[in-house]
Amino acid sequence: MLKGKTILLGVTGGIAAYKAAALASALVKQHARVEVVMTAHATQFIAPLTFEQLTGERCMVDTFDRNFSHQVEHIALADRTDLVIIAPATANVCGKLAHGLADDMLTTTVLACTCPKLIAPAMNTKMFENPVTQDNLELLRRYGWEVIPPASGRLACGAVGAGKLPEPEDILQHILRAAALPHDLAGKHVLVTAGPTQEALDPVRYLTNHSTGKMGYAIARIAMLRGAEVVLVSGRTPLPPPPFVEVVEVVSAQDMFQAVAGRQDWADLIFKAAAVADYAPAQYADDKIKKKDGDLSIPLRRTQDILKHLGEHRRPGQVLCGFSMETQNMVENSRAKLEKKNVDMICANDLKVAGAGFGTDTNVMTLITRAGAEELPLMSKEEAASCILDRAAALLAGTMGGEDRGAPGSDLVR
Repeated sequence: MLKGKTILLGVTGGIAAYKAAALASALVKQHARVEVVMTAHATQFIAPLTFEQLTGERCMVDTFDRNFSHQVEHIALADRTDLVIIAPATANVCGKLAHGLADDMLTTTVLACTCPKLIAPAMNTKMFENPVTQDNLELLRRYGWEVIPPASGRLACGAVGAGKLPEPEDILQHILRAAALPHDLAGKHVLVTAGPTQEALDPVRYLTNHSTGKMGYAIARIAMLRGAEVVLVSGRTPLPPPPFVEVVEVVSAQDMFQAVAGRQDWADLIFKAAAVADYAPAQYADDKIKKKDGDLSIPLRRTQDILKHLGEHRRPGQVLCGFSMETQNMVENSRAKLEKKNVDMICANDLKVAGAGFGTDTNVMTLITRAGAEELPLMSKEEAASCILDRAAALLAGTMGGEDRGAPGSDLVR
C-alpha cells in the first residue's frame, strides 16, 4: 500500500531503538522507500548498517557528512519525503521538535518537512508523565503532528507504566492510515455491517450461515484508510477488528437491526454486507431440546428486514448499498432488490462462481445501480472494496448521472 512513497524513519537514542529495525522491515514489505535518519545517541543502541541492510538505502547520521552529494542533503531529503515517523522518540527529541530546535541531521531535516508527521514517544513513565513532556507533546499536536500513544507495561528500567514503544505492526497501521491512500472520504461517516447473525433455538443450538465477514471488514478498513470515520456492526467472526474503526459486536438479526437503526441518521454511506438471517426460530427453548425418535419440525418467523427499513427511512443525501449473493438469475434478482428496497447500489455475486463464495480472500462482483450494471473481474476483497467505495462516493457526489437515487415519488434526487 506504500508503493511509490518515501518514508523518513527517525530513530533516537532509547533502548526501544531495536524495534525500529522491525518497523523499517515492515515498511519495505509495503514497498515503501525507507530512508533512516539516526541521532548520534541512537547509534549506541543499534548500528546504522542494520538499517542499510534492511532498506537498501544509506542511513544518515551526520549533517556534514562529506559523502553526500553537492545538494543540501537534509533539504533534498525533506523535499522527497511523503511521511515522517520518529520511533522511538526520546523526551529530548520531543522537546527539540516542539520548539523548532535543529542541531543534527534528524531535527534539521524534519524542520524542513511539510508532509504528515508522526511521533512515537518512548521513555521512562515518570519522564513521559512529566508536565513538561506532556506540554511538548501537546505543542507537537498543535503543530499538526500525530502523537502515537505509548504502550503500558514493564520498561527496561524496571518501572511499570506508560512509556513502552508500541509494537512495529501497531505503528505501521498509523502510517498506513496517514499515507497509504488519498483521504477522499475525510469528513464522511461510513456505516458497515458484516458477518453472520446467529438465531438461537435453545441454549446449545442456533441457526446461522457460512459468512466470515471478510467483505464487510475489507470495506470498513479501506474506508478508514481513505479518511472516513467508520462504524462496523459485526456478527460473530474470528477476524481481527480493523484498526481505527469502532466495532459494534452483535449476535442476532434483531441485535443488528437495533445497532444499525440507531446509527442510520449519522451515516453518509451505508454498506449492508452482513449475511443476516431471514428467519429465526419462532420459539426459544429455555432448556436443550432432547433428541427423540422421528423427525423434528422447527417453526420459523420472519426477521426484521434491515435493508428495507433503511430504504424506507433514509435521510436526504444518504447513499445506501446492499449486497446480494445469488445462485441463479443474479442480475435480475439483484435489480429487483434494488428497486424493492429503495437503495442506490447492489453489490451482487454468484455463489457458484469460483473465487466469489464465502470465506475466500477474493470476490467476483457485479455493481448494479439504476444507471446500469458493471461487472468486476476476479480481485482481492480489498480491491473490490475500493471499487465499491469509488462507486458509492460518486453516487454521494452526484456524479454518476442517470435516474433519481430515491424511489419514485421520493424527495431523494441527484
